[in-house]
Amino acid sequence: MSVTDELKAAVQAQTNKSGDAGHPMEDFLRMDRIPHIWCPTCGIGVVVNCFARALEKIGIPLDDVAVVSGIGCTGRVAGYVKIDSFHTTHGRAIPFATGLKLGNPKLKVVVISGDGDLVSIGGNHFVHAARRNVDITVICVNNFNYAMTGGQMAATSPTDSILTTSPYGNFETPFNLPFLAESVGATYVARWTALHIHRQTEAMIDALTKPGFTFVEILAPCPTIFERRNKFGDGLDRLNYYYEHSEIKHGEPTANVDVGLRTKIIVGKFVDKDRPTWLDSMNSHLKRKLGDRFTPYEG
Repeated sequence: MSVTDELKAAVQAQTNKSGDAGHPMEDFLRMDRIPHIWCPTCGIGVVVNCFARALEKIGIPLDDVAVVSGIGCTGRVAGYVKIDSFHTTHGRAIPFATGLKLGNPKLKVVVISGDGDLVSIGGNHFVHAARRNVDITVICVNNFNYAMTGGQMAATSPTDSILTTSPYGNFETPFNLPFLAESVGATYVARWTALHIHRQTEAMIDALTKPGFTFVEILAPCPTIFERRNKFGDGLDRLNYYYEHSEIKHGEPTANVDVGLRTKIIVGKFVDKDRPTWLDSMNSHLKRKLGDRFTPYEG
């Protein structure tokens, strides 16, 4: 069965399950805002569905979850989830999420945004939140360009890719996001394509339930600009290319998982380790310094 057939079967199964009751994920989505604004065959809608399913499987009360997004196509996610959500300024989703977590440590704080917002405009915040091991989950939808503003080259655009600001092909070396996340301290790092539906859902569950700075990259190349300009085909051909050219290698050293324009793509769970969160480290340090005078910070 092809990926397209699997998707059709999944949609039919959801339809059969829901019947006339409505969308199966309506408890997690703002249905008054549907249909969404994302382009046909864009992977962001799949990511939102997988995120909703991850929350459903975990069973966490939605009042205990907050979603933070920045600016960009993926930044629109905050407006579609039926959860306390915050649409922040460009590149500032992670520091905003850090403030939420420190203000209420019992809150499960999730950042869902794009590569341009998280690691280009907001790259410095990404680095230091991971270094500090702030207890938040970051889900990055990597579409390889600044899609919402016209398809400019981004820090994740593969070498040789053609975009509005690189009409003869990108000559720069792009970020390897799993390598970046691990090198600055993330406790969990995974990557899947948008069509690895079940696997990305399980990765989100892992990331949401593990303490510390956890990171999931979802490869969802922009169909309207990136895929069209680089002639990857039409419709689901664009997502299928990345799915069919991926190779699952759990535990692969992240230095080896660069993404090329038309090369094999390594996906899987690369990092899963334990280390104290920022709040745990602060409380432990102050307890040693203050002794009996110390009261643990709990928000």
